[in-house]
Amino acid sequence: MKRICVYCGSNPGANPAFADAARDLGALLAERNLGLVYGAGNVGLMGIIADAVLEAGGEVIGFIPKALEEKELAHTGITELVVVDSMHQRKQLMADRADGFIAMPGGIGTLEEVIEVFTWLQLQFHEKPVGLLNTAGFYDPLISFLNRTCEEQFLKREQLDMLMVSDSPAELLNRFATFRPAEANKWFEHRNES
Repeated sequence: MKRICVYCGSNPGANPAFADAARDLGALLAERNLGLVYGAGNVGLMGIIADAVLEAGGEVIGFIPKALEEKELAHTGITELVVVDSMHQRKQLMADRADGFIAMPGGIGTLEEVIEVFTWLQLQFHEKPVGLLNTAGFYDPLISFLNRTCEEQFLKREQLDMLMVSDSPAELLNRFATFRPAEANKWFEHRNES
């Protein structure tokens, strides 16, 4: 494992614990010689984690669409800044360059990104670990919803169990190091009832 993609807010959020977690995760990535792949922003949690990795001597690779280069204030001090044409290209390149994915607190963009790579894992399009850094219980409502999808047979429990959840950056990275994807088929078998 060489690089971890971190999805997080372009705002810092209301709870100071979110920024603290971004600093902690950034420092830990650098300490473990894991590069950061992220959305290239210099604002919010994005900027905080990038700066933390850089301050600890780590590698930071950012991908940003031209349309967001000014809005998210592209971080020009990172190791590698890649300006792309679209969000689709941004997400694909981030996924290609990363060996695992962590979602920190963030908005609907963060949610969309982590759900997409989790879906790809479920469909066996990749075998990379996916985790939620559940700082201050931020992802508790999402976890509750995902449990409901299992109860209603839209998601198999062994597939949901592949999504790692912790409020500790160190624990998440430790679990990433030993991750093995489930071999369960995505689809449920249902008989037609006449």
